Amino acid sequence: MFNSLQDKLDKALQNIQGRGKITEINVAETVKEIRRALVDADVNFKVAKELTKRVQEKALGQNVLTSITPGQLMTKIVHDELVQLMGGSNEGINLAAKPSIILIAGLQGSGKTTFSGKLANFLKKKKNKSPLLVACDVYRPAAIDQLKVLGSQTGVSVYTEEENKNPVQISQNAIEFAKHNKHDVIIIDTAGRLAIDQEMMDEIRNVHQAINPTETLFVVDSMTGQDAVNTAKAFNDVLNYSGVVLTKLDGDTRGGAALTIRSVVEKPIKFISTGEKMEALDIFYPERMADRILGMGDVVSLVERAQEQFDEEEAKKLHKKIAKNEFGFDDFLKQIQQIKKMGNMKDLLGMLPGVGKAIKDVDISDDAFKHVEAIIQSMTPEERRKPSIINMPRKQRIAKGSGRKLDEVNALMKQFEQMGKMMKMMQGPQGKQLMAMMGKGMPNMGGGFPGFGR
Repeated sequence: MFNSLQDKLDKALQNIQGRGKITEINVAETVKEIRRALVDADVNFKVAKELTKRVQEKALGQNVLTSITPGQLMTKIVHDELVQLMGGSNEGINLAAKPSIILIAGLQGSGKTTFSGKLANFLKKKKNKSPLLVACDVYRPAAIDQLKVLGSQTGVSVYTEEENKNPVQISQNAIEFAKHNKHDVIIIDTAGRLAIDQEMMDEIRNVHQAINPTETLFVVDSMTGQDAVNTAKAFNDVLNYSGVVLTKLDGDTRGGAALTIRSVVEKPIKFISTGEKMEALDIFYPERMADRILGMGDVVSLVERAQEQFDEEEAKKLHKKIAKNEFGFDDFLKQIQQIKKMGNMKDLLGMLPGVGKAIKDVDISDDAFKHVEAIIQSMTPEERRKPSIINMPRKQRIAKGSGRKLDEVNALMKQFEQMGKMMKMMQGPQGKQLMAMMGKGMPNMGGGFPGFGR
């Protein structure tokens, strides 16, 4: 995500790195490269020009403090301007009404139906809501089936009227159904088209007028770049929607839509979607996105994802097992499953400051844990509970059963043993002292700028 833009902005900011002071000449050179980087990322030229003009004015009006360098100052100015360009602050979803009605609109192929499932999963698990998914795409039979599958995966009810071809009636009937069945959020997935046409606009307008939704979210495929912004404007002229959703941000996207859409349609980006997993949905925070674009990572989002998978009771049980030296491969397998639920591995690693740039050309498969899982699952229950009993004949059998090499089994056993020793050490006084020191240091690990409060 934003790899190309990140590289070009990094090169642009190098123009001023190491300089003793800010001058009109080095600022002009840097600003020119920043504008070029933004335009190459498919940001509207007018928007890019206005942003870089503000950057130039602010940079020339600043005195460099002794605690920072010109490069750090320029990076902060660019960061702040990117934050403002994308909306300044997060704007949450409105769930005040009982029930809340959320209308999902967008072109065909933008990821509307998948997003509807992700949103239902998000509201159920994180907002403690009882959502109802409504299939109002009466033209594409696969859309109804897809919504049913997503509902089954997330444990969310799906309302369908497969013989009814009137989306207004279906949505109105679904609202009555939701009221009688105690659903407090209704998510209506509407039909998309391959292009904007009058019939499509009339239909979505009629549905909108009939149900008066609490929120109308326009779903945009971020990989379509500036075309996505133009489509968003056309839809907004008809629907006056309340927010934007950017999908497929894990793809080969230049990022122009994310950076431009707010200033063009003057509507907040509320969610960003990456990947196909139901958990791969994030609330949009302009400041965090600016951090990612400038290669500073996104530690806060990473911690939030980890906390979502954290089970306090399981953690207590694990703590006792480690103290009694009873940590086994079953426990190790559970930890792997929790990490996998957090999302795409490359995306997760990219949230660490400085790591995203280092791994941009590295292919990190989501199947990275598969061979480890295969080895563990080829062990007997007793072997998983008591790894110490695994001798050479057992290793050979495990290797054969998992389809892996004996060297890989040996390597996993060695790593597991080393991890066990480290965990045991962390239970002692020195480990607790180290954890306390790390805890005190955490506020300074947010990727901020030297000399500036964040």
